[in-house]
Amino acid sequence: MYALLLVNFAQYVADDFRFASYTMRNGGTILKWMREFATTIDLSAWFVLLLLFELETYVWSDEMQERPYVVRLVHSIRLLCCLFLAHSVWAFGITYYDLTQLAAIPNVTDLCQLVAPDISFTRNLHYEDLTLANCAALSSDRQFFFVEPALVVSDTSGYELHTNLALGDIVEVIVWLFILLAIEITIRLQDREITRGGLMTTIRIGKRFLYTILWLLAAYWLWLGHYHYTWDAALWILGFMIIGSNLEQWKEEIEQVGIE
Repeated sequence: MYALLLVNFAQYVADDFRFASYTMRNGGTILKWMREFATTIDLSAWFVLLLLFELETYVWSDEMQERPYVVRLVHSIRLLCCLFLAHSVWAFGITYYDLTQLAAIPNVTDLCQLVAPDISFTRNLHYEDLTLANCAALSSDRQFFFVEPALVVSDTSGYELHTNLALGDIVEVIVWLFILLAIEITIRLQDREITRGGLMTTIRIGKRFLYTILWLLAAYWLWLGHYHYTWDAALWILGFMIIGSNLEQWKEEIEQVGIE
């Protein structure tokens, strides 16, 4: 599972570089570059978190977890990862907000009017250099938007889809943060040998609801034809469900010791 996630991670990094070759042609600030590589940053943090959760919930013994320096180190790394994830929320949020504020390009009713060096056309995350040879075939719309200022243009349907995809990114990362919080609370409670109660029940029901949202987002990617995004989403969901399975096994061990 983790090997497959690593392969998919490499593909996402390649995608970020490919998108940046269109959106960052004129350069930009470090914050702009970080926004363009938000997915790479986000997935890097999640890989580290997944590894830490696997170690903490399955690999390490109770004696290892009771060592103060190990606990402090794990919590420090986890906090750093959360800061990177907070950046992802910011980056996706800014991108979505900027898209919602766009107005149609004035005095342009034909895509061919926008043909110029370094201008590309996008729809459904597919980018193509805009030329006189392909402009008429790319869109027959009469209204266009710069989804990246003076660099990437789309028509009305492409712009709406671009905005919806940006919103999907925000929803996805926020849902994952809630799952992260649920796992963290569960670990803290089970460290105190608390395995039942209203809070634990709420967490278990809430996680099912959150995973349902993620499966629906994966289905949305599939419907749009982004099969590798769907595959990636499924792998991450299954990866964290393994952590959930580890927690359930740990819970059973705690309860068994309590019975004995």
